[in-house]
Amino acid sequence: MPSEKENTPPHRISINGNDAVGHESPNKSPRSSSGWDGKLRLEKKAELANPEALSDPEYSDDEQVLPGEVIDADEDLLDDYPSDTEEIDCVHARVSSIPLLKLDRFKAVTRLCLRQNTITEIEGLSYLASTLQDLDLYDNLIAHIRGLEDLTGLTSLDLSFNKIKHIKKVNHLPNLTDLYFVQNKISTIENLDGLSKLRNLELAANRIREIQNLETLVGLEELWLGKNKITEMKGLDSLQNLKILSIQSNRIRKISGLDALPNLEELYISHNALSSLAGLEKVQGLRVLDISNNQIASVEGLEHLEELEELWASYNQISDFAEVERELKDKTKLTTVYFEGNPLQLKNPTLYRNKVRLMLPQVMQIDATFVRVS
Repeated sequence: MPSEKENTPPHRISINGNDAVGHESPNKSPRSSSGWDGKLRLEKKAELANPEALSDPEYSDDEQVLPGEVIDADEDLLDDYPSDTEEIDCVHARVSSIPLLKLDRFKAVTRLCLRQNTITEIEGLSYLASTLQDLDLYDNLIAHIRGLEDLTGLTSLDLSFNKIKHIKKVNHLPNLTDLYFVQNKISTIENLDGLSKLRNLELAANRIREIQNLETLVGLEELWLGKNKITEMKGLDSLQNLKILSIQSNRIRKISGLDALPNLEELYISHNALSSLAGLEKVQGLRVLDISNNQIASVEGLEHLEELEELWASYNQISDFAEVERELKDKTKLTTVYFEGNPLQLKNPTLYRNKVRLMLPQVMQIDATFVRVS
């Protein structure tokens, strides 16, 4: 018979501003509305606690670190919670120093979320080393990765929206499955060797110019590189298990480097400088293709994508209805197409939807509107 403790939900601490309540985190979509960030992180009304980290190009220099509002020593945010608490959320709670939280009294914490605070140093976490699996330090003032030496049980680490310039001191964390560095100042992908269990790597909105040093990440399934300065798709050959590749808002002129990715299911390559769809020949399992906001005039090159379910092709130069029909009419799994902003829509917007509906009867959604079933 299970014990009373086994039947009791795990203790959770959630502090948001001055509130302290227990809660269940809602499920989130794996893709943000803008596409380049794989993890939907902020509610629409939420604001960054440290917006200056984004607006000031020199903010990531050490001398530019702004002092946070220090919590008085006698203000114990976690005083009312039991020692067997498993989840601690201190979001936007004016925390500037992790040691002031006195985490040594908690013996069972598996998840620690300290989002939207003014933390500058990762420290005082060794007390949680035997239990901690998920560490979330999103939107703080962290410039250097350190203080993780003992946290070898971590499976998820989020250092997004900080001031980090270099990826360092994470490759001793062999159990990591999810690693987030969105919106930092990183220019080089490096020091990830040894993370063979990594499934999801997010490096969107940095200063990366080249895809490199991913050879040891043989288990990677999702790679998010949107909003960088990448000019060429390469360095992907070892990622045999990759299912999702996002390389939106870069400087890509042609699709390449996908021949060695037999399991790729989703490709997001909008907001680049593509003029054709050549290079998709070997990714026959592709289900979602986002090529919006490029200079593509022809949809030739899609005929072999029999698994295609969603095609996002808005704001290109596609004008030939007959070609679209020829390439897509036999794709029985295709349910969603986006062609708004193309000549075939702009030239006659009143007839456009009907023409698409008639030539692609299997489609259930055209642009943002669902097709009515008669």
